[in-house]
Amino acid sequence: MAMARNVLIAQGALLGGLALALLVREFPGLIREIRIIRMMDDHAGAR
Repeated sequence: MAMARNVLIAQGALLGGLALALLVREFPGLIREIRIIRMMDDHAGAR
């Protein structure tokens, strides 16, 4: 029982680490997309 729990904890840590690495890698692109969306909203509101 303890072995299965340790495996689940290890898998959770691995998935969390992969998700964090993906987020860090994609962060600059996400920031750029957010800026583009905000600029589009500003232009739409000015009309």
